[in-house]
Amino acid sequence: MTNLRDKIIHSSLHLFEKHGFHGVTVNQIVESTGTSKGGFYHHFTSKDELLFVIHDTFITYVLEKAYIAKNTYDSPTKKLQEIIKSFVQVFDLYKPHISVFYQENVYLKADYEELIKKKRDQFKNIIIDTIHEGKASGDFREDLSEEITGMAILGMVNWTYKWYKKSGEKSIDEIGNIYVDLIMRSILNN
Repeated sequence: MTNLRDKIIHSSLHLFEKHGFHGVTVNQIVESTGTSKGGFYHHFTSKDELLFVIHDTFITYVLEKAYIAKNTYDSPTKKLQEIIKSFVQVFDLYKPHISVFYQENVYLKADYEELIKKKRDQFKNIIIDTIHEGKASGDFREDLSEEITGMAILGMVNWTYKWYKKSGEKSIDEIGNIYVDLIMRSILNN
């Protein structure tokens, strides 16, 4: 049985996708969840916090996976492959969260935005540090701009949210492998 907090998140995701953040009231969330305002406010201080939690859920997932890869593998090549694969996975696991975030992130309050930015920067820096490490070890091309290569990886993979469908021709794992192949072929020192 899903707990009330998860039910509130799930209901609000669908409502925000359909009507936008400002087009949805706490009353509508409460009604669609079958709870009371007290039930809502027991789990969230505001609708703004709810929007933050929606984004924080998936950025925390990719950041945790990136730290696991960073701390598990010595090889910068293997590290980057695992970071990319888990990054692609997020679009299957949290597609509604990501869609709502990109549609509604302009409404994120400054303090919440700062917390998200901090995590996004940590994730970006793990990728850039891994590219630096790969250049230093001779695994990756010496002529790569670490910053631009890192941003290119982020941009390419992030765009997945626009076109990925669970019912599509390729599974999320196959898509992840395609990204790994494309990226690694362009940065490996062969």
